[in-house]
Amino acid sequence: MKRKYMEEAIYLARWGMENDRGGPFGAVVVKDGKMVGWGYNTVTSSNDPTAHAEINAIRDACKNLESFSLEGCTIYTSCEPCPMCLAAIYWARIERVFFACNRGDAAEAGFIDEDIYREFCLPQSSKRVPCEQFMRDEAIEVFHSWKEKEDRLLY
Repeated sequence: MKRKYMEEAIYLARWGMENDRGGPFGAVVVKDGKMVGWGYNTVTSSNDPTAHAEINAIRDACKNLESFSLEGCTIYTSCEPCPMCLAAIYWARIERVFFACNRGDAAEAGFIDEDIYREFCLPQSSKRVPCEQFMRDEAIEVFHSWKEKEDRLLY
């Protein structure tokens, strides 16, 4: 069965690329032996830099399952997830990832995944995009209110 799902992810990668939807990436989400979400990269066709195959597949699975949690799910993706997609996989609580190509293959094809992975390991002062913290005292009050909110829905 694993082969069938990976073949589908690779098919979606090729279909999206050949139909000018975006880069050569595809993904499917599987739960209990059934494909519950699918996606291909639509970054360039939607002008959305977050519209990676894995993100689109996660969004589709959440919609189809009517849940923000994908516990019990596995994602099959045509390439090792980039840092953004890997974070989304964790946020969605997906339990297993299978990938075909790796980040080195993506770099060879001109994608910057490896650069972003390296950037995350740098000290804040050395990163390409400067990030500064300010107004924490004002913002922390919202977190305090969240913790006191009796009907909050944890995720």
